[in-house]
Amino acid sequence: MATKWLVFYLLSGFSMAVFPLFIITHYQENHQQLGKKFLVSSLHSTLSETQKVWPKLEFGWRIVVATIIGFLGSAFGTVGGVGGGGIFVPMLTLIVGFDTKSAAALSKCMIMAASASSVWYNLRVQHPCRDVPILDYDLALLFQPMLMLGITLGVALSVVFPYWLITVLIIILFLGTSSRSFSRGIMMWKEETILNTELTKQQNTFVNSRGELLIDTEYEPLCPKEEKSAMQIMSFNLNWKRLLLLVIVWVSFVLLQVLKNDVAACTTWYWVLNLIQFPVAFGVFGYEAVKLYEEGRKRKITGNTQSVCEASIEFTPITLSFCALCGLLGGTVGGLLGSGGGFILGPLLLEIGVIPQVASATATFVMLFSSSLSVVEFYFLKRFPITYALYLMSVSLLAGFWGQYLVRKMVVFLKRASLIVFILSAVIFASALTMGVIGIEKTVHMINNHEFVGFLDFCSNQ
Repeated sequence: MATKWLVFYLLSGFSMAVFPLFIITHYQENHQQLGKKFLVSSLHSTLSETQKVWPKLEFGWRIVVATIIGFLGSAFGTVGGVGGGGIFVPMLTLIVGFDTKSAAALSKCMIMAASASSVWYNLRVQHPCRDVPILDYDLALLFQPMLMLGITLGVALSVVFPYWLITVLIIILFLGTSSRSFSRGIMMWKEETILNTELTKQQNTFVNSRGELLIDTEYEPLCPKEEKSAMQIMSFNLNWKRLLLLVIVWVSFVLLQVLKNDVAACTTWYWVLNLIQFPVAFGVFGYEAVKLYEEGRKRKITGNTQSVCEASIEFTPITLSFCALCGLLGGTVGGLLGSGGGFILGPLLLEIGVIPQVASATATFVMLFSSSLSVVEFYFLKRFPITYALYLMSVSLLAGFWGQYLVRKMVVFLKRASLIVFILSAVIFASALTMGVIGIEKTVHMINNHEFVGFLDFCSNQ
C-alpha cells in the first residue's frame, strides 16, 4: 500500500495530460479555414522542433556556467539517488543552447558518468548498521528490468509526445514526489533528534559495576564494529552472482537495441525485437518477486521479525505488482524526460522503508544500468555530439565521487541520515521548477504562434 501514492501521481499525470489533447486536436480540426498558409507554417514549426541544434564546444561564459551547474547537479543528484536530469536538461537548453531532445540525450550521458563514480565510491563504504552489502542486490534485481523496459519505451515515445504533455507530467510527478520525500525527511529528522538525545544521555551518564554513578564517561558499544580495509569492504559489497544477473539483463537489452537499429521502423522485425524485451524484463522481475515473496512468507511462519532486504513492507503479490507498475511507469517517464528513473526509484525505496544510505546507493546503482542503456539508444539515434558528451561526462564523473564523499562525511559527523532525504527532495523540487517553468513558457509560445501541439507520427520519427 505504501507505493499507491506514486502510482496515483503517474496515472493522474498521464490522464490529465492526454485529455486536453483531444480538445486541442478538435480545436485545430475546426479551424481549417486558416488555409494552406497556416498548414505550411505548422509543418515548418514541427520540423524545427525536431531539428538538431548542437553548439560548438568552446571556452566562454556559457561553458563555465554549465560546468558549475553540471558539477553541483551531479553531486547532489547522485547523493539523493535521482541523477539530476531535471536540472541538466534546462541547463543544456537555456545556457548552452542545445535543442530539447539533444539535451535529454546529453543529460543521460551525465547521469551515467555520475552514477558510475558514485557506485565506485559506495563499493568502498560499509553498511551503516548491519553486516550486509550497502548495495541491496535483491531490490536492484526487482526494479532494474522494469526500469530498463520503461526507459526503452520512454525513449521511443520521446520523439512522438508533444512538449506540453511532457511538461504536465513533470509538474505533477516532480511536485508530488518532492513533497512526499520532504515530509519523510521531516519525520526522520525528528526521530534522529530523539535518538541523538538518548545517545547523549548514555554517553554522559554511566553506572559502573559497584553502582556508582559516573559522569562524562566515554560510552563504549558492547559490540564494536569490525574494522575492514577498503579492499575487504569492496570485496564484501560485490555480490558477483547477483551482479552477473544484472549485467546479463543489461546486455540483453543493449543487444536488442543494436539489432533494432539496423531494422526499419514499424516493420515486422522491428516489433518482434521490441516485444522480446517484455519477456526478458518480466522474467527477471518474476524470478526476484517470487524469491522475495517466499523469503517473507518463511520469516513470517518462523516468527522472524527481521525485514526482507532493507524494506519494512511485506512483499505480497499486490505490493509486488505495485512495484512493477512503478518501475515500468518510472522508467517510461524517465525516458521521456531525460532522467535516469531515479525520480521514482529514490522516493519509492524510502517509502517502502529502506534507510537513506542504502536507498541512495541502490538507486544510483540501478541508474547506472538504466542510464547507460539510454546512452546506447541515443548514440544509435545520433542524438548527441561526442565531444560535448565526453566533456560533460568528465565533469559529472568527478562530481559524483566528491558529492558522495562530502555528504557522507556530513551524515556521519551530524548523525543525520535525513540530510540525504532533504537533498533528494530539493533536487526533485528544483527540477520541477526549472523544467516546469521552461515547459509552460515554450508551450504558450507554440500556441500563440499557432504551431502544431499534437502527437507526431511514431513510425516516421523513429
